[in-house]
Amino acid sequence: MASSSPAVPEVSEAPARRGLVRARRAAIMAVPAAAVVAGLAILTAEGALGVQFAISGMPFTVTATELDGTGFEQFGGLDQMAPGSPNEGDTGGQVLVITSAIKNATLTKLCQSVDLGGTNLLITAGGGKDKVEATDLTTDSTELSGDAAFDDIEIGNDAGTLTRAGVKGPSGVFSQQARTVHIGNLRQTNYATTAGVFKLPGLKLGFSSKGC
Repeated sequence: MASSSPAVPEVSEAPARRGLVRARRAAIMAVPAAAVVAGLAILTAEGALGVQFAISGMPFTVTATELDGTGFEQFGGLDQMAPGSPNEGDTGGQVLVITSAIKNATLTKLCQSVDLGGTNLLITAGGGKDKVEATDLTTDSTELSGDAAFDDIEIGNDAGTLTRAGVKGPSGVFSQQARTVHIGNLRQTNYATTAGVFKLPGLKLGFSSKGC
């Protein structure tokens, strides 16, 4: 007589648990089109914005006597520090930034400095006949000032529809773009910079008691 195998009860899979994404209101800054010191208009947008890499959380200063660019975009975002970073303080490791993207840029007398506490790491370039050149340049800034002028500017775009620099921000976020940008006496407080190509003629790197 053949023995029958006991029935194996079906095991129902527990519903997959999905993590909840906490939405944050991000202040979105835009530079109005005028050949005067750029004023920043603050707007808000809902959502968490992605970052390209984990930032150190140490701000650095960038200055240039002249910046000229073609293909300009700007929108707001959030940068994220590495988990457990000693620089996160009470921010949760997030920094609200203005992302500026330029397809092609030249900078005159570029200076970059990082305050290391008692001394500064100082980088300079483009102080001679050759200017600093960058393609697909993006900067994540918390402060930006200078004497700005734009050609063919559009203010109030949805960041997900930008076309001038080849970068798209999150949909639903306030942004602006222009065919060209000129900023004299540029000064930025940055947390991140990326570029496809970055040419630094006359590069000098060292330590200094003063920053840019």
